[in-house]
Amino acid sequence: MKKDNHYFAWGLTAVCVVCAIMLIYDLVFRDSIVMVYAEKLLDILAPILYGFAMAYLFTPIVNAIERAVFRRKRGAAPIKGLRALSIVLTWVLALTLMYGLFSVLIPELVASVQQLAGNAQRYYNTVYSWVIHLLENNPEFALRASEIINEYYTDALNWVNVNLAPQLQVAVQAVTGGVVGVFVFFKNLLLGAVVSVYLLASKENFAAIGCKLCYTLMPEDWAAWFIRGTKATDRIFSGFVRGKLLDSLIIGILCFFFSSLFKFPYAPLVSVVVGVTNIIPFFGPFLGAIPSAFLILLDSPIKCLYFILFILALQQFDGNILGPRILGDSTGISGFWVIVAILVGGGLWGVAGMFLGVPICACIYAGVRAFSAYRLKKKGLPVPASSYASHRPVWPEEPEPPAEDHPQQ
Repeated sequence: MKKDNHYFAWGLTAVCVVCAIMLIYDLVFRDSIVMVYAEKLLDILAPILYGFAMAYLFTPIVNAIERAVFRRKRGAAPIKGLRALSIVLTWVLALTLMYGLFSVLIPELVASVQQLAGNAQRYYNTVYSWVIHLLENNPEFALRASEIINEYYTDALNWVNVNLAPQLQVAVQAVTGGVVGVFVFFKNLLLGAVVSVYLLASKENFAAIGCKLCYTLMPEDWAAWFIRGTKATDRIFSGFVRGKLLDSLIIGILCFFFSSLFKFPYAPLVSVVVGVTNIIPFFGPFLGAIPSAFLILLDSPIKCLYFILFILALQQFDGNILGPRILGDSTGISGFWVIVAILVGGGLWGVAGMFLGVPICACIYAGVRAFSAYRLKKKGLPVPASSYASHRPVWPEEPEPPAEDHPQQ
């Protein structure tokens, strides 16, 4: 029997290796058929993924309602009637907040866009006069600009014909089929809401089934490690994603309130840009403030200066008071790794990568740190990095025991 199990293990390993080689060959040297089918699978599973996302965001609210209103203790079994009422209250609270936000924001946002479109010609004349004035007062700069334009004219023309024109064609096709896409999106969103209700109603049962599968498919120590890592990943993601979304919502609301109070032009549009870009750590405030400041500059230079000062104050409030209160130390990584995660994530997956790169990097960092501590303890070596400052393990000195008091003879 043991011999048969040995052959089965070797056969399973060989099959896995062959499948991995075929997958790498398809991804690297062919047209990536796997990715095509993966995209189709994601389109099919879109309602379920939306449901998971909604349930993940609403879980803390459901738990808070059950503990605060219905006095359910942590770890106690949920009561069906109270769980259903908690889910209903959560959805009522979410829909009320969304309705209140959109009923105020959408009309103001539409008015700002219409105002911007109406002033487009005036802004064009303003920028044109700035450029002409700059070139007239700086002939050397004008000559250098002319040389640069002539130098890159051919490259720019090729870029327009080769890259921009096909992209515009794809954009036009997307807009013409956008009505169908909107209906599909809302259909998936509605189905996702239904899925989220089922997930929230039985979230403890789903978690128990997941743990059971882990212990079924893995050795006991591996399953314990996997479950522990999953809990750490959930703690990092829940603390960062939920906290960052709440933080950005508050920043957007504060920006809208003070921009309206100070009568900045395009206050709703600027507030949406600042709030949305604030989701991106570190670089987000600059990505939102620069175009907003330029837009205000076209209307009023003095208000642009006031807006820059306001944004600096707002970001100081967010970075020193609001952000630490909401996020805390949810990631557990230094600023250096945050920058690396944003750059790598942005380079791989764009804006979404800049947002999700930080918690993913934090999870990898936590996993490497736990594995390193486990291996060092197994070898009998010290865990703190300060013990290796001299390029060899140095055990920290233990404090000397206090001297005993001897009676005088």
